[in-house]
Amino acid sequence: MAEPHLTNGYDISMSGTNPRIPKLTFVRRIVGMAMLAGLPALGLAFALLWRGRYSSETQWTLTALVAGWWLVVLAALRHRVEKPLQTLSNLLAALREGDYSFRARTTRGEDPLAEVLREVNALINLMRVQRLDALEATALLRKVMEEINVAVFAFDGEGRLRLVNRAGERLLARSSERLLGLPAQELGLAGCLTGKAGHPEQTLQMSFPGAPEASLRWRVSRSAFRQGGLPLELLVITDLTRALREEELAAWRRLVRVLGHEINNSLAPIKSMAGSLESLLHREPRPADWEEDFQKSLRVIESRAEALSRFTAAYANLAKLPPPTLRPLEAGALIRRVASLETRLRVTLISGPAITLRADGDQLEQLLINLLRNAVDAALETGGGVEMGWERNGESVEVWVADEGPGISNPGNLFVPFFTTKPGGTGIGLVLARQIAEAHGGVLSLNNRRSHRGALARLVLPFRPLG
Repeated sequence: MAEPHLTNGYDISMSGTNPRIPKLTFVRRIVGMAMLAGLPALGLAFALLWRGRYSSETQWTLTALVAGWWLVVLAALRHRVEKPLQTLSNLLAALREGDYSFRARTTRGEDPLAEVLREVNALINLMRVQRLDALEATALLRKVMEEINVAVFAFDGEGRLRLVNRAGERLLARSSERLLGLPAQELGLAGCLTGKAGHPEQTLQMSFPGAPEASLRWRVSRSAFRQGGLPLELLVITDLTRALREEELAAWRRLVRVLGHEINNSLAPIKSMAGSLESLLHREPRPADWEEDFQKSLRVIESRAEALSRFTAAYANLAKLPPPTLRPLEAGALIRRVASLETRLRVTLISGPAITLRADGDQLEQLLINLLRNAVDAALETGGGVEMGWERNGESVEVWVADEGPGISNPGNLFVPFFTTKPGGTGIGLVLARQIAEAHGGVLSLNNRRSHRGALARLVLPFRPLG
């Protein structure tokens, strides 16, 4: 059986072709029930009045007074029931229209009707605050969208442009009035929308009419959202050329600074010794021990030349790191072997679970040797100890080396090529270690310890089960 439909307070249900008799409204039912409740008392009053020994004029007068009072009370009851309901209806209608300026006048006490009106007022206040917050958030979002230097586009299900910010207008060299409604194919953005499935971000090489000629590499991000119940695809296009150029320039500056420092350290004594030898050859008469001074100066020049040769060889090794050859590797055996190679200081080994990795054993061994050697060097300065261990953490394996040395004084240059604070150091150990870690899909970090003195090196590698 079909559910009844309520229309203007009436229950209108169709059964065949004959509608039911409409029911009374809520207010009329309340008044009718009040009338029925008062009828017995009214009938008794009339019976006593007309059976008593009263004159006809008195009987009619009292009858009119009683009936009139009864009707006045019923009218007042109707008004008291109908007025709050009309007020509540007006408040709800204002809420539906988005007007939150109306409030119901309430009284204190535990009257159920007053409680309902107070709750409606509280609901209005809450919705007003939420609407103001939403409007402010929307205004802020629009402002941010207009001011950011990233092109943002939104396309509907048919591939037509529905939203664009100022950066997008500049990128396509057209105003939003001329862009909105155009298909992605006509805008030259069809390739950005049809990226690889499951890859919401990609890097593309393409040109745009409003972009600088040098800007050819772009990062494209895609995501879906809904507006007004309709699905839209958000397209964010970022110029990578300038950012990459700035990063490249900063890297070159760091590299040149460190290279210049290292080369000057080697060339300065060579230049000084060469000048001393030249002055010695032109001196007349020569000192008695001039041959000994000559040999010492030549040994200094040879030593610094060898140091510079080692430095350039280290640079060549850093640039020629081969890709890792992945084979099954038992992590515990590798770490124990590396710890046993260190003879200057006893390394405390904290064993973890048995884990078999797919990794290049030679490269990982070189990485761990570099980390352990640095830790022991630092611990020997302060007379502290060194700990080494590993553990399984979800889908990754963490290998750590902790020392009780003086800590890291310049963490910003740790992974800068050729930067070193050790006498005779090449400054590529940590850089090479990080390259090996990243080639294995891992991460290498080196920080000062929080609760103890010293530094903590942590290598995080992805765990790839065999099989």
